[in-house]
Amino acid sequence: MGMLKEYASEFLSAKHYIDTGFSIQEEAREIKMRILQLFNATEKDWQNWRWHLKNRIADAKTLSKIIKLTSKEIEKISQVSEIFRWAISPYYVSLMSPTDIWGPIRRQSIPSILELYDHSGVDDPSAEEDTSPVEAVVRRYPDRLIINATNQCATFCRHCQRRRKIGKQDYSASKGKLKEAIAYIKENKEIRDVIITGGDPLLLSDGTIEWLLSELSQIEHVEIKRIGTRTLATLPQRITDNLCKIIEKYPPVYMVTQFNHPREVTPDAAKACDKLIKAGAVINNQTVLLRGVNNSPHVMRVLNHELLKIRVQPYYLFQAKPVRGTSHFITSIKEGLEIMRALRGHTSGLAVPQYVVSAPGGLGKVPVCEANIWQDG
Repeated sequence: MGMLKEYASEFLSAKHYIDTGFSIQEEAREIKMRILQLFNATEKDWQNWRWHLKNRIADAKTLSKIIKLTSKEIEKISQVSEIFRWAISPYYVSLMSPTDIWGPIRRQSIPSILELYDHSGVDDPSAEEDTSPVEAVVRRYPDRLIINATNQCATFCRHCQRRRKIGKQDYSASKGKLKEAIAYIKENKEIRDVIITGGDPLLLSDGTIEWLLSELSQIEHVEIKRIGTRTLATLPQRITDNLCKIIEKYPPVYMVTQFNHPREVTPDAAKACDKLIKAGAVINNQTVLLRGVNNSPHVMRVLNHELLKIRVQPYYLFQAKPVRGTSHFITSIKEGLEIMRALRGHTSGLAVPQYVVSAPGGLGKVPVCEANIWQDG
């Protein structure tokens, strides 16, 4: 019993120093008020997801009026901006530490000069362009596929696997391209699982989302529909009553989200998840293992505990893909295994995701665990 208490006390001591979205409420509220004042906006605006999308922060000088940035940081951000587009929702900015330049929210969303020094990454590490039977579809598995519906995001994550798609402006797949995707699914009766992704498909209009879900629900061999979205972490205001009514009409719908740090698990995120769950959605989380963000056993454990408290199931822990401009985020697989070892047996199985690596060449996800690793010699 003494050893069990020793294991527990070490985590409890570390947990005290790990911020969550609930513990930073006062700090976030102060930054929110600064943002509203800067944009001459109201609380009503703040609750409107379209306002956040319209007012995404995408230049360093504006950002410096909200959080502390040195002139050197502003210069470097502007330098990266010439190559890689960036934008951050006002809501997500409000979760940043106003002073910690290495904070997990900043690191995921503010451009780093290190993005320009990466010569090892590739634009399309999963070979999506080579596994696309029709323009809006990527298919790497026998019974499922993804529909890339848009390149829009509330916040363009610096570690994004599809940053090649971000371009210089927002766009969505045309109705014609989406119809081609639906036709392909109808023709291939082995497809039972369809993931609508992007970008972030929840930034499409309610009408387009309903059309897609309705079309897929009418295909007899499509058993489940998944929506890949980061809005629960970066723009929870998007989860409106009307959107939930649409989700409720076309079960089963699984929401696949991406929380990467406990700081993202806020009261607003909890409220959005609650609304989706009441609408019948099941919510799974796919965390990306990121150096300087969550590559700590204690941070990962707190994250998964916080997710379970808001009824989000930790599903995958992804090894970050070698995307051009992101090598500063990538950890070793050994480090990922150490985190998994620290989780297993030390917390409930519900809080232990599956650690996976995406095989190169579009070969899909490969589970990684110590029991599956052998060394010759």
